[in-house]
Amino acid sequence: MHRSDNTPRVTPINIEQPVLGRKGTLLLLITLAAMPPLTMDLYLPALPQMAETFSTSRAMVNLTLGAYMVAFAIGMLFWGPLSERSGRRPILFVALGIYVAASLLCTLADSINTLIAFRVLQGFAGGGVTVVGTTIVKDLFDGREREHVMATVMSLVLVAPMIAPVLGAFLLKIASWKAMFLALAIFGCCASVLVAMYRETLKEKSTGSLPKAWGRLFVVLSNPRFSYLLIIFSLAPMCLMSFIGIAAYVYVDEFGLSEQVFSFVFAANAVFAMLGPRFYIRLSQTFPVRKLILTSFSVLIACGVAMLLVGRLSPWYFAALAALATVSVIMVRVPGANLLLEQQSRDTGSAAALIQFCATLAGAAGIQIVSVNSHDLIRNYGILMIVIGSVCTLLWTIVQHRTFVADKLYQPSRA
Repeated sequence: MHRSDNTPRVTPINIEQPVLGRKGTLLLLITLAAMPPLTMDLYLPALPQMAETFSTSRAMVNLTLGAYMVAFAIGMLFWGPLSERSGRRPILFVALGIYVAASLLCTLADSINTLIAFRVLQGFAGGGVTVVGTTIVKDLFDGREREHVMATVMSLVLVAPMIAPVLGAFLLKIASWKAMFLALAIFGCCASVLVAMYRETLKEKSTGSLPKAWGRLFVVLSNPRFSYLLIIFSLAPMCLMSFIGIAAYVYVDEFGLSEQVFSFVFAANAVFAMLGPRFYIRLSQTFPVRKLILTSFSVLIACGVAMLLVGRLSPWYFAALAALATVSVIMVRVPGANLLLEQQSRDTGSAAALIQFCATLAGAAGIQIVSVNSHDLIRNYGILMIVIGSVCTLLWTIVQHRTFVADKLYQPSRA
């Protein structure tokens, strides 16, 4: 991982995809990875309206986000190891089938509790789609090539948070919030078409029993290097997901923006998020990756302090600081995920499941933490960024020079 990154490349694929081809394979990976942000962000403009429609509190409506994320995380633990036994393709078909059915059931919900229940089912299925998408990346690409593909997929996937709230706000003008879940069902059907053209990438299936397959999760967790890094790179997403959970309330209720304006401001944040992976790839050609990661965590602390000082003064101050924090969180996702995958030469499904599970669960916790005192969401968000940034900085400082980290990080050419 020490070669120059300045020459043009044609990224090799370990297992050819005769129907999809290279571009079709990337489209499949982007579609699978886009499912969580679409499922989360499409109905964000409707959250205040849903609280009024169901005559319930913000915290209860936020449970449709939090419960989805918890079920999504648990689903990854269920489906990830299973994909090592049955293959990637069968899991994708089953999970997408359940996802489409759950999305349609959400349109029939007549109470907040019913909606939460169907969101749990939707999240459980969505977890399978996401974790298998991550394992396919590991199946097909290696080393620095994997980082390039992950950055490309992540950058393009972040178009989803740009489009989703705008589409959601548009749907609110012509239909109810239920139309958003119908749109998700249609998206799931489109993903199934791409999966039908995908060739299986698991070279060697596990022959053990189902309990033994799920037991591989504990084998991966018993690797102390993996577990330590897992803690670091699971905490940062709390800052991103907490912003998603409070954005509609801050912009619409506290700053008085319309739902349409909110959707555009939220989309602008996603534009900055798209820059994160590209910033990482470009900057890592010049600066050591360990320093880029440390800087990103330090920026979170600075954003938290600034949020406490000026975040309440204007929606534009709040938006600017949230955008900078988002870029910082997204920047560490590519090297963080790749570094974690490099710690495991096997059990890719279990490793990917744990990576996604912990990040998602931490994100769900972040949403609930900042929502506990809903009278000062901006202050809660600022404090969370300071705490998470400080903890991650400390933990990364301790480990950044260790062999299992330093030897696995890409090093820029010194020529």
